[in-house]
Amino acid sequence: MFASFFAKRNAQNLKDEQYRFLFEEAPVDEVVVFDTETTGLSPKKDEILSIGAVKIRGNKILMSEKFELFIKPSREINEKSIKIHQIRNVDLENGIDPHKAIVQFLHFIGSRPLVGYYLEFDIKMMNTYVKPWLGINLPNPQIEVSGLYHDKKIKFIPDGVIDLRFDVMMNDLGLPIFGKHDALNDAMMTAMMYIKLRNIEKV
Repeated sequence: MFASFFAKRNAQNLKDEQYRFLFEEAPVDEVVVFDTETTGLSPKKDEILSIGAVKIRGNKILMSEKFELFIKPSREINEKSIKIHQIRNVDLENGIDPHKAIVQFLHFIGSRPLVGYYLEFDIKMMNTYVKPWLGINLPNPQIEVSGLYHDKKIKFIPDGVIDLRFDVMMNDLGLPIFGKHDALNDAMMTAMMYIKLRNIEKV
């Protein structure tokens, strides 16, 4: 009941009718898996540096429709941040304007459900750009792969302690880990995890 109320209120707050498509019915059996790289872990003060995403239709990752953008930040990236995501200031010299990046991302995802690993953080980062501009939070349904993994695993683990680290889940599912850590590679690995979890009874 409350979810329906907040969804309706969110839709009413939309400032630009050009983006009403975000609230339309999603294409059947399609989702978008996405990931971001950011300057830090605070949605209130940090910025998105890159976005990687892929569409899934049924059990197929649509690599021909992958999405990858690098965004020019408002200030230089500090050394501590670079060590985590390996994105240097020089790598973003040709990055695009944040607003243009979010516009492209919204048209890419449409109204499809969004899938991710610790997706809540990526959604919060996106909403720091979307909310001031459009007056809404992203309305797309959200699917957390660590939640799917937990629900598959919990009934077979007596003590209920489940390791939800990304590499641990990938190895447990027998999926390959790509060497390069970036938003697109992470999105692709998460997409493989999502498909595997959809199609097995137990982990």
